[in-house]
Amino acid sequence: MRKNLLSVVLLAWLWPAAAMPDLQLVGEGSFRYLFWQLYDARLKTSDGSFDGYQNNAPVLLELTYKRSISRDQFIDATVDQWQHLGHSSEAQQQDWANQLKGIWQDVGRGDRLAALLQPDMTVDFFLNGEAIGSVKDTEFGPLFFDIWLHPDTSAPTLRRQLLAAR
Repeated sequence: MRKNLLSVVLLAWLWPAAAMPDLQLVGEGSFRYLFWQLYDARLKTSDGSFDGYQNNAPVLLELTYKRSISRDQFIDATVDQWQHLGHSSEAQQQDWANQLKGIWQDVGRGDRLAALLQPDMTVDFFLNGEAIGSVKDTEFGPLFFDIWLHPDTSAPTLRRQLLAAR
């Protein structure tokens, strides 16, 4: 019994789960599609300001869902947004979509999906505060966050809210 407990403690130390850091709010807003509110979004950084991924990482984007959305719907919408922005190749988009299929799951009303952009530009994902997986491709992080934060986003009102009209 004692040996098993020691093994569990040692494994936890060697492979620590990602944890969401305590960060300051930059801005928040809601995303609507036609008449439906899909989610509330919050953007956080260490000092509550945002002037670029390299300058402010870690950066946390948290989405609180107002309705049920399947994993596949969210992945399809993500790929659509990458195509809209045009900053990644079709091969990258397909690779990232496949990685997200292994991480994300369906969400329901009240679920919180969070993405934490690390200083090395990798991304850790959390569902309701629990780590669910990571994408280690350093090109993925900024291009994923660009969906909400790039000047050419398809949701400029939400972008202004997240950046606190900066």
